[in-house]
Amino acid sequence: MSMVTNLHGRLRNTSLTYNHGLLPVFEAVINSIHAIEERKLSTNQGKIAIEIIRDKQQDIEFEPDDKKRGPDPCKGIIGFKITDNGIGFTDPNMESFRTLDSEYKVTMGGRGVGRLLWIKAFQRVSVSSVFTDKDGFFKLRTFLFTAESGVTKEESKLAQENRLSTCIHLDGFREKYRKASRKTARAIANSLFEHCLWYFVREGGTPKITVMDENEQIALDDIYEEHMVSSAESDSTTIKDNKFELLHIKLRANSSNSHLIAYCAANRLVKEESITGKIAGLYGKLHDESGEFVYTCYVTSPFLDKTVRSERTDFDITENAGELFAETEISFSEIRDTILAKVSTHLSTYLEENKLKAKERVENFASRKAPRYRPILARIPTEKLYIDPTISDKDLELTLHKYLAEIEEQLLTTGHEIMNQKEDEGFLEYQERLQEYLKTAEDIKKSDLANYVSHRRVILELLEKAIRKGKDGRYAREDLIHKLIMPMRCDSNEVMPDSCNLWLLDERLAFHDYLASDKTLSSMPISNSTETKEPDILALNVFDNPILVSEGNKLPLASIVVIEIKRPMRNDAAEGEEKDPIEQTLGYLDRIKRGTVLTPSGRPIPKSEDIPGYCYVICDITSSIEERCRMHDAIRTSDGLGYFFYKRSFNAYVEIISFDRLVNAAKERNRAFFDKLGLPTS
Repeated sequence: MSMVTNLHGRLRNTSLTYNHGLLPVFEAVINSIHAIEERKLSTNQGKIAIEIIRDKQQDIEFEPDDKKRGPDPCKGIIGFKITDNGIGFTDPNMESFRTLDSEYKVTMGGRGVGRLLWIKAFQRVSVSSVFTDKDGFFKLRTFLFTAESGVTKEESKLAQENRLSTCIHLDGFREKYRKASRKTARAIANSLFEHCLWYFVREGGTPKITVMDENEQIALDDIYEEHMVSSAESDSTTIKDNKFELLHIKLRANSSNSHLIAYCAANRLVKEESITGKIAGLYGKLHDESGEFVYTCYVTSPFLDKTVRSERTDFDITENAGELFAETEISFSEIRDTILAKVSTHLSTYLEENKLKAKERVENFASRKAPRYRPILARIPTEKLYIDPTISDKDLELTLHKYLAEIEEQLLTTGHEIMNQKEDEGFLEYQERLQEYLKTAEDIKKSDLANYVSHRRVILELLEKAIRKGKDGRYAREDLIHKLIMPMRCDSNEVMPDSCNLWLLDERLAFHDYLASDKTLSSMPISNSTETKEPDILALNVFDNPILVSEGNKLPLASIVVIEIKRPMRNDAAEGEEKDPIEQTLGYLDRIKRGTVLTPSGRPIPKSEDIPGYCYVICDITSSIEERCRMHDAIRTSDGLGYFFYKRSFNAYVEIISFDRLVNAAKERNRAFFDKLGLPTS
């Protein structure tokens, strides 16, 4: 007998996403629960068995975290058999089955669409049911149900056994759903338990449900005992005269290990939302006297019953009602916020420990690793700082940086407004507003300074690592150290000052008129040299531009700094200028002074040959470097980690600085700042 309404049209308009491929099986199980309730059996008497049907020819891909595989893991799932001892396909039930959108079981939560999901995910459904007719005779009814033909091959005859039993055989699991579904008996049983959990915790309980996979059997009662921490607690709330019932549940684990709100309608689970991180202190697993647990809140309401979509995977509720309908319509965000407030109150005792851990995590991070955020922590709302203490440093800094950006943005807005006194605003009110603005601005400036100092500490750590011998027994190339001091192949017109770390060598190098890194002498605008030599770093400092046009002034008008960097432990300085860093720096200085030295704007500097030079060689004090220093009659520094001398013919001061001296000196110059911020320097 064909179905009353257009099956193909209804099926086409029924959605079932690939990751919900087991939902038709779960719907069949819930139908069995209702059938047992309709028979008025006690929960101890009701029985439901779910048998997994596998095909030996198909391979199965197991979840990587599922160590307990089924008995024959090489078999893919092709179907399920759901058997129960409920009331069966009586004549009224059969008539309801034939009628799409039947309201026959609406009081039990039936919407008449579950069977559509069967043939959405499976090619055919075979039904065999023993029931009693109105005269009390046991009858056997069988039929086939497909998307192409609806209900066919229906037969009804006297049953050979006087025992109520119904078997729904979902056959031909469609590939797109099969691939996205759980594969093992344990995983399927866990998912079924979570879907049916509301039936377990409700008053009256649920029948005995067993998942069978060949010789493996899993009782959902056992899973219930494994997962439940304590009995469920009831609660309720009202939104615009609509009552919502809440069931607070503590589980030892769930499939996602996430805290959830589970929205139910028509006696079925419809959708779950993770609330991890949406309540202050709610992250990771919580703890009570029984140990760790994961929280789930089940929500039911006549309002949800009315608004659930036909396929029961979502609700027809707008996310935000907007200002126009906010007073009359219930939005999903309003439901969620109300439930979250109730959950927060219910879990308040368990959340305090997490809040303390979060506070300690943020304060320790800001004190030891990112002091730039310390001045503004007091300006971030407390509830926003209740983060997961296991969060990575990277993610924590991104979170704090977002709040810092918000404070800076608000400061800019307030700064534009503060200049104008508001109408009807008294002087005292304006002064109070101004003082608050200035306090915020001061905190931001402290944050910027702290960020600058902590950046220096990081650069020093990187430099220390760069000069150590690597796991391969080799030292870092000089270009790595070069990049830490200044980016290569660019000049001061191409890089921001913040990207240079010349303070590692000398704080005064931050003040320059021109700076070049790994550029040819001929490409520098401060010289008319045609040489293609490339100093590692070269700087020009013009002391007072207006003095360049005066005559008779004997003071030096400028200075030139040349920096040469060598690979740690390199020991070939005795092999000529190409290898000797001291000769290289003096050679670069000589070449640039032979012609006319220009200001960055192109004006000539008088008496270029008299411009003093400062040459810095950064290298390890190897035997060949010591030999070159002796030849220049260089003086050893008091710590024994460097040399210095004055080269009269070049009017140049030369300093040879070992990497250890470079790091130690930079640490000493910055120690007071690091100590003030609580940053370790060892």
